[in-house]
Parts: sequence; C-alpha cells; structure tokens
Amino acid sequence: MAAVASSANRIKVPPGYKLHTENSAHILLPDTNDAFLNPVQEFNRDLSVASIRVWAEERDAMKKQKWLERQRDQPDSKSSSKRRKLAGEDGKPMEEGQASEAKEYDPHGVVILEALSATGLRSIRYAKEIPQVKYVLANDLSPAACQAMRQNVDINGLGAKGADGSEVMPKVRVNEGDACTLMYSHRALKDRVDVVDLDPYGTAAPFLDAAVQAVRDDGLLCVTCTDLAVLASGNYPEKCFSNYGGVPVRGEYCHESSLRLVLNAIATAASRYGRSITPLLSLSIDFYVRLFVRVKTNPTEVKKLASKTATYYICTVCQSHYEQPLGRIVETPGKKGSSEPSLAYKTHIAPVVPQQCPECDSSLHMAGPMWRAPLHDVDFVKRVLAHVEQDPSRYGTSTRIKGMLTVASEELTNPFYFTPSRIAGYFRCEVPSLAETSSALLNGGYQISRSHALGGSLKTTAPRSFVFDIMREWVKTHPVKMENVSVGQIARTLLEKPQKAAVSFDKHPNTMSKSSEVKLVRYQTNPTPNWGPKPRAKRKRETNDETSTVEQAE
Repeated sequence: MAAVASSANRIKVPPGYKLHTENSAHILLPDTNDAFLNPVQEFNRDLSVASIRVWAEERDAMKKQKWLERQRDQPDSKSSSKRRKLAGEDGKPMEEGQASEAKEYDPHGVVILEALSATGLRSIRYAKEIPQVKYVLANDLSPAACQAMRQNVDINGLGAKGADGSEVMPKVRVNEGDACTLMYSHRALKDRVDVVDLDPYGTAAPFLDAAVQAVRDDGLLCVTCTDLAVLASGNYPEKCFSNYGGVPVRGEYCHESSLRLVLNAIATAASRYGRSITPLLSLSIDFYVRLFVRVKTNPTEVKKLASKTATYYICTVCQSHYEQPLGRIVETPGKKGSSEPSLAYKTHIAPVVPQQCPECDSSLHMAGPMWRAPLHDVDFVKRVLAHVEQDPSRYGTSTRIKGMLTVASEELTNPFYFTPSRIAGYFRCEVPSLAETSSALLNGGYQISRSHALGGSLKTTAPRSFVFDIMREWVKTHPVKMENVSVGQIARTLLEKPQKAAVSFDKHPNTMSKSSEVKLVRYQTNPTPNWGPKPRAKRKRETNDETSTVEQAE
C-alpha cells in the first residue's frame, strides 16, 4: 500500500480534476461528471478481479494439462527428442556441451473486453492486478469518457508509451464506439475474446446477444444489472418481461428471483447460437446483481435448457411458491454395448394447480420463466474464497468478500428463501429465533442454509406447509391473542388449518454453519452516506442552435 501511495503522490492533478485511488489504480475524475464512477462499487470491482484471476488460473491449468497429454500421446516424441539431442538444427551432430532447447508450455494470455468502461478504472485494475492478462479492450460511446480513459491509462503506465518514453504495446486499448457493434465485430471464432464484462448504468439486456457471441469457448461473461426497481418488484412487470423475458416476483425473495431472471435471459440469448452457460457465481449485492457465467458451444447442453427453466405460482399473500419446470429429461438404457444412457428431452407434465393457494386460499400469480438450476459452482466459489483469504490485503473489501462467498458456498441450490420474522407476521405471533427455526427444520429431516441475498434468511428443502406447521407448533407455547385477529385475515386462516406434521424445537447440533461460527461481515452495512446508485454521467451534444446536455446512453 505504501508503494501505491507513493505512486499517487507522483501524479500531477490538473485543474478541474481530482485524483481517485482504488487499490493499485489511480484515475483523474473531471469535476464536470463527464465519466461515470461510483466508488461504492469497489466491492464489485474487487470481486471481479478475484473471480477472473481464479478463472484464468483454472483455465490455464486445464490447457497445460491438455498440452502435456498431447506431448505424451505423440508417437515419435521420444525418438524425435533423442534425435534433437544428438543432432543440431543443421542435422550435424552436436558438439560436447551443446544442449538442445526443451519445448516448454507457453501460457495463454487473457484478452478482456469491457464494453462500457466510463473512466476505465475497472479495465486498469484488470490490467494491473490479473497476471494472466494479455490486454484489455476498454470501450465507451462517450468521447469525453474515452478522453478521460486515455489519460487514466497513461498515468498508470499502461498506454503506448513506456516509462522511459519508448513505444510499447498498450496493456489497455481504448476504443470509442457502440458497445454492441464492437462485440459483434468479435463474434468470429478467431476474433473472440476470453472475457466480456458488462457493467452498464441500468440493465445489461440490450448487450447480452452480442456478448454471448463475442466470448470464446469456456470463456467468462461478467454481467451487472442495477435496475432492481424492475427486477425485484412488481411495479414494472411489462418492463421486466421486455428486458428479460420473464415476469418478476413481488415478495421477500425477490432478490434471488432477480438473479434467476437475468440468468434465464443470458441462457436463452446464448442458446440461439448453440451455446450453453454454467453459472460460476451469482450474487445480489446492494442495489445490483453481479453474475459470472462460463459460456461454451454445446448443443447437447442447450437441449437441457428447458429442464433448467421454470415458471412459478406465487401466493400473493403468504408467498408460498409452486414450481413448474418447462421441460424434463428422460433417461433410458443406452444401446447394446454402450454404458452411456440415452437421453430424451420432453416437455414437462403440467401440475394440477388451483387458482387459490393451498395454504391460505389467496390468489396465485405467475412469475418467470426463470432459471431454476444452481446459482453457483461451489468449487469455484471456494477457490475464489481461498484466493482472497491467502492475501486479504490485496483487496480493500476482502472482509466482505470472505463473508459473502462463505455464505454463497454453503447455500442450498433450490429456490427460494424465507425469514422467520415474515412467517411469524402471517400468524401474528412472536418471532422464533433463527436457531429455533433451524432446529425444527433439521429435526424434521430437512436441509437448511443461509441465503447471501438477505440477512436473517433461511433456505430449506422443506415445503412451505411444513414451515407453517412449525409456526402452528410454536403458537402452542406462544399463543396468539385471537381477539385481535378478525375473521377473514390470513392469520386466522392459517391458524385454523390443522397441523399435519410433528415438529420438535429440540436444539439440533448442526444449526451453526461455518459462516455463523466465525465473525463474518455477511451482509451489507452502509459504507458511506447516500451510498446507492449515483446520477448518470452527462455528455454534451452539439446542435444547430445551441449546446445541450443529454444523458449518456451507456
């Protein structure tokens, strides 16, 4: 950190600018707000650097393993190696002491395309903090933003001029233009990039089609969406459907459904080109969602997409949910002599779902379609977590990264979560503690976990009917004042419903997860006053009559 501070002191700050330092990068920000930057998203950038770095290391290890296997499989490798030792390049015998050069593995450099770069801070950090990076292509539509980027790239020593003033290949290459046009120009196989990063102001939906085509096979697509007013509420269902092809959930687990809506949008965009996705890490953070998915051309996996997609029947009152997958996979024994099963892809049988909720007799609304498969690759999450724990000082927000990733690594794969306080509110009763609710679920033979998306939440394999039975058992020792519950209220409907399952609140030994045993910052605390989304950057547009200020499109 001392080296970072000393390098910042050497930078001359011109009038009308202020210097902003984040980790290893320094940027000049114009006072005119021509280039957008939200300092609170340092967590987003830290997490992205760590995730891309771990992904790049993993990919390079796989490529090296394949290279070694090819070397071993070459039939003449031993004899040709012997010949190279006995003869020089001209075919003459080598003199004593002359050694032949051993063939070594050449690591593959990573090319990153950041489609919406603004100040260039993210691209600069990628170039300086990810050792595998070959170069970063930083793009923005705004001329003012690109000018600021070029300036920031130069002061970080990543431009076309080296420290001694000599011409070098720039580590960050600035491009001024439309993001989709740039990504479409990289959709040919030979032009594809290893990583595409989308971090727009608002929705990433307009850029997904171009992005899924620009990524190389087994490449990484990083997506941020900050339009949670659309994704995580019922206020704009028509906008959510037009952007993401699905209807949102209006309920306490809306932040998880936001992730699943965006994943479904990415998966369907990729499937049009015979490409499939594998979510590596999907997080709901503050006022946005951040997703890291692996993209690969795989028509067989594309056929499975319908079985990974579902619509949900959501109760408008008690928020019970019922899943309806769109497809199913039927396995049959393979052909004679084959150990592989034969797979058939069929539409799913529709359940008999009444118009009223089976639990409280309220109306059911549909949500989705959305992604129903796992949100994370647990092994990948653990590798990122181990990378951050190895040197926490490398990231300014490492404490929160460790907390959130620990919760994510333990998270159950099934949707959705609930909070005991919300369930207790339906019954008008005291709230059981998280430990008591967890013990009751575990004693019932079900699994539990926390959810990274909401503090005090629980995910479980138990049906909502059993969760309600827990509350019915709870009110036997913590009675509800029925005189305060009028006829027709949800509490009376739920309390009058007979309890079907036996419930025990005896303390279960497995109620404490790893994230609970140690002191971790699992959920967001306000980092600064007014820490939410910042105003969109402004740019000036020349007209025939006067100079007007308009909102920047990207």
